Amino acid sequence: MPDFIYLASQSPRRRQLLDQLGVRHELLVPNVDGDTGEDAEAIEEVLPGEVPTAYVQRVTGLKLDAAMARRARRGLPEAPILCSDTTVALGRAIYGKPDDAAHAARMLSELAGRTHRVLTAVALQMGTRRVAALSVSRVTFAALTPQQVDDYVATGEPLGKAGAYGVQGRAAAFIPQLSGSYSGIMGLPMYETAQLLRAAGFAV
Repeated sequence: MPDFIYLASQSPRRRQLLDQLGVRHELLVPNVDGDTGEDAEAIEEVLPGEVPTAYVQRVTGLKLDAAMARRARRGLPEAPILCSDTTVALGRAIYGKPDDAAHAARMLSELAGRTHRVLTAVALQMGTRRVAALSVSRVTFAALTPQQVDDYVATGEPLGKAGAYGVQGRAAAFIPQLSGSYSGIMGLPMYETAQLLRAAGFAV
């Protein structure tokens, strides 16, 4: 039984949360040493009519499949592989990572003054066995002025984040209420992740 897991994510927040659980991990990310054997944009493409719950679970599974193939291509030792994906949903509309600053501003303007869902799916592969979980939280944004949106976008924080904001950053000033898993909103729900790791034999 390995004493570590692979984390198939480039998110520093997910690394931080795994550290908080006391789980030793090594990164298993794409585009290392010339290994470009996957298309992340294709994996994250929304299918026609796809609802947010189905989307985030499907994408997490595809990312885990890609990570398994990545480990095999690189000839790395076997160990459990953890993968997670987060999306923001307003009704049936899926808000992924913004393409640019203008896209981020548009997302934030649509979320302002409303309550949205943050869905984070987690999956863990152990040999031929896969276990998965889903965390769903609700976040309420205060009304935002165009200037507030522009000032926040100018910080660069929205880029690379689902829904164009980071709950652990400056966007916390816009959130009067949330319910669910704070760590799940950050990108790795601690409770659900701990359950999956226990299933793999880790003491967390």
